[in-house]
Amino acid sequence: MFAPVRRTLDRSILAIPPRPFRHDYQDMTSFSDLGLSPEVLKAVTDAGYETPTPIQAQAIPVALSGRDVLGIAQTGTGKTAAFTLPMIDRLAAGRSKARMPRSLVIAPTRELADQVAASFEKYAKGRKLDWALLIGGVSFADQERKLDRGVDVLIATPGRLLDHFERGKLLLTGVQIMVVDEADRMLDMGFIPDIERIFKLTPAGKQTLFFSATMPPEITRLTSQFLRDPLRIEVARPATTAETITQNLVRIPSSDPKAKRTALRALIERADVKNGIVFCNRKSEVDVVAKSLKVHGFDAAPIHGDLEQSLRMKTLADFRSGALRLLVASDVAARGLDIPDVSHVFNYDVPHHADDYVHRIGRTGRAGRSGQTFMIVTPADSKGLDKVLKLIGKTPNELTLDIDFASIKSEPRETRGRRDGGRDRDRDRDRGRTRGRSREAAPEAEAEAAPVAEEKPRGETRPPREPREPRAPRAARAERATPPRAEAAPRPEPRPEVRPESRPESRPEPRRGRDRDRDDDDRGVVGFGADTPAFLMRAPPRPRTAQSDD
Repeated sequence: MFAPVRRTLDRSILAIPPRPFRHDYQDMTSFSDLGLSPEVLKAVTDAGYETPTPIQAQAIPVALSGRDVLGIAQTGTGKTAAFTLPMIDRLAAGRSKARMPRSLVIAPTRELADQVAASFEKYAKGRKLDWALLIGGVSFADQERKLDRGVDVLIATPGRLLDHFERGKLLLTGVQIMVVDEADRMLDMGFIPDIERIFKLTPAGKQTLFFSATMPPEITRLTSQFLRDPLRIEVARPATTAETITQNLVRIPSSDPKAKRTALRALIERADVKNGIVFCNRKSEVDVVAKSLKVHGFDAAPIHGDLEQSLRMKTLADFRSGALRLLVASDVAARGLDIPDVSHVFNYDVPHHADDYVHRIGRTGRAGRSGQTFMIVTPADSKGLDKVLKLIGKTPNELTLDIDFASIKSEPRETRGRRDGGRDRDRDRDRGRTRGRSREAAPEAEAEAAPVAEEKPRGETRPPREPREPRAPRAARAERATPPRAEAAPRPEPRPEVRPESRPESRPEPRRGRDRDRDDDDRGVVGFGADTPAFLMRAPPRPRTAQSDD
C-alpha cells in the first residue's frame, strides 16, 4: 500500500514531471541536460555525438531515476545509447562478484549483442567496469573465465545465457538492471518462453528497461506481467519509415531468379552505390546472390545464421570499416545492427512480413543521414507488396530498367536434369553400348567356338548318360550309404514303375531354383509321391566310409 507514496517521493526528489512525455519533446537539446556524469558526457563527445535523439532525451532521465521504462521506437533511433548511458552511470558505484553480474542485457541475435558490447566499451571509458559477451559460436571456456572473475554487465543471447546457467556457471540473483532489446524480434524468433524464464531467475525488485519497435499482444502481456509501473515512451508510430529514406520500386515481368539477379546488378550499377545491404528471404538465396555478384565483379559477401560466428563477425567488421562494399544478408541482420553510414538497401525479395520491410530499410538513413532503398517486385509478389504499402502508408517511386527480360531465363541445373530422368538416360545409353558390343562380338564368338567344336566334340568330353529305367540299383546304393538305425521305421519299398521312355537320352539343361532341387531329390530318394514336400524328399548325406566302400 506504500507503493503510490514511494512513487510520489521518487518523482519529487528526482524532479520527474508526473505528466507523460510528449512525442516532440524538445526541452533537452544536449546530452548535458540529461543528468549524465562528466565521464559519460566526455565519452559521448569523443564518439562525435552532440544532440540526443528523441528516445534518448526521454528515456535517459527516467532510467537514471531507477524506474522501469517501456520504450517503443522504430529501428535506428538510438535505443542502444538510451539504455547504455544511464546503465553505466548507475553501475559506477559498487563492485561485481564472481558469476553474479550486476546488469543483464538480452539481445535476440549475436550481431546485435556484439553491437551492444561495442557500444558499452565505447561509452564506459574511464570507468572501472567489466563486461562479458555470451553468444553462440564462441568457446564456453573463454566465457566462463570472464564469469569467474566477475562482470558488471552481462550481454547475452537467450540460448547461450541459459546454457551457462544450466551448467552452474552463472547466478542471476545479483542483477540490478535488466534490459530487453528488440522484444518484438524475440517474439518472431520464438524466444518469449526463454525471456519469461530469465525474468523469473532475476530478482523481482530489479529495474527493467524494455524496448521494442512494435507492441503485439504477446509483448503487451509480457510487459504487464514483469514490468513494475513502467513509463511508456513512444517517439514514433510503430512500423513507420524515416523521412530521410527515398524508397524506390522496380517491377519486372518475370519471377525467374536469373532475371531478378540481372535487375539487381543493373540497380547497383545505376545507383552509384557507396555501400549497401541486399536482403533476401531465404538463407540459400543469400549464398546464390552473393556468389552471382562476385562472379560479375562486385565486392560482396553473404551473412546469415548458418555461417560460422567468426566468419559472420569478420564480414560485419569488414563492412563497417569499408573493406566490403556489398553485404548480402537474411533478416538476421535486418534489425538492430548499428552501421551508421549505409547508403543503399536493396530488397532482392519482397519480405514475407511487412514489418520486416521497415526494419530492412531502417539500415540506411540513420541519425539524420539520407539513404535510398530499392525493392524488386515480380508478379508473384503482389500480395506481399500490398501489405507493405498498407503498412508504410506511402507509395515508393517506380523505376524502369532498360532490360529485355523476355530473353532471360535460368538454365536448368544439372542435378535437376538427373532428377528428371538423367539416370534413365544414362542407363539407356549404357544398355545401347552393351547391346552394340554384343551384336558386334557375336560373329567373333561363333568363329572362336567353331574350331573348338571340330577339334574336341562334345560327345568325347562327356558321353551321353544311360537312361535310368530301373530305380532299384540307386535305391540299393542309398540303403548301403545310410547307416543302420536302431529301432528305425522300415523304409518304404521302392516303386516298381520306371521312368517314361520318352525321356530324352541327352542330359537336360540344368534347372534353377526350386525346380532344380526337386529334380535332384526325386533322383536321390525313391518311394516319395509327387506331393511330398521337398525338405522331406532330400537324401541323407553320404558318409565318407560308404564312398570308400563304393
